Amino acid sequence: MELVKGLGNTFYEQWLRELQVFSPEKMRLRGDLITLYNHLKGGCCQMPGTARHDRDMATQAKRKLIETTDPIEKLRLQCLARGSAGIKGLGRVFRIMDDNKSRNLDFNEFMKGLNDYAVMIDKEEAHEIFRLFDKDGSGTIDFSEFLVTLRPPMSNARKEVIMQAFKKLDKTGDGVITVEDLRGVYNPKHHPKYLNGDWTEEQVFRAFLDNFGSPYNKDGKVTTEEFMDYYAGVSASIDTDIYFIIMMKTAWKL
Repeated sequence: MELVKGLGNTFYEQWLRELQVFSPEKMRLRGDLITLYNHLKGGCCQMPGTARHDRDMATQAKRKLIETTDPIEKLRLQCLARGSAGIKGLGRVFRIMDDNKSRNLDFNEFMKGLNDYAVMIDKEEAHEIFRLFDKDGSGTIDFSEFLVTLRPPMSNARKEVIMQAFKKLDKTGDGVITVEDLRGVYNPKHHPKYLNGDWTEEQVFRAFLDNFGSPYNKDGKVTTEEFMDYYAGVSASIDTDIYFIIMMKTAWKL
């Protein structure tokens, strides 16, 4: 892959020294940058640097889930317990249900979406969540607004670097990343399945985009919201802004 160049033996160490990121954060970041370099060199499709974060985040979320009584926090933690893609996955379920593209759901649709995603929220708690977002009493909620609230809080600095990465990938500037956008940014020819002849370039690109998708709907497209939902999950597992920003800038060569 051509996203990272020059990430050699000492590059990341020099960068860490300049940024004054010390142990244990330094050691954690060093390990992730090595993983990232090996990942990009090998052309794998799984998003780099998130597997260990996902495990840590899932463990923390499950532990907090036992203690919380707030319905929204309970829903958020159940999504985070599924890893970085948890909130994004719920968003995909809601978007699939939105047949008329109104971006609104009534309570029955909202409840069905939670059930389809196997979220353990009882009807009373679901009603409480729904009422908080049905501010005008119309009987519907804007699920985009709901998902924004459900995302773990992120600083403006994190949001900005996420959008920088999205804009770099969205070559056409239409707000949707597709296979065509990835050409020239993501090199599929180092992927093991391409090298052994199992996959075409197109299939490697699609597998990459599916990282941001949902098991329920792999359409080969990634919207701004889906990209932000994904990285909101990644962000939840990373304590400091500087660490998150380094990871994003390194991964997408910003």
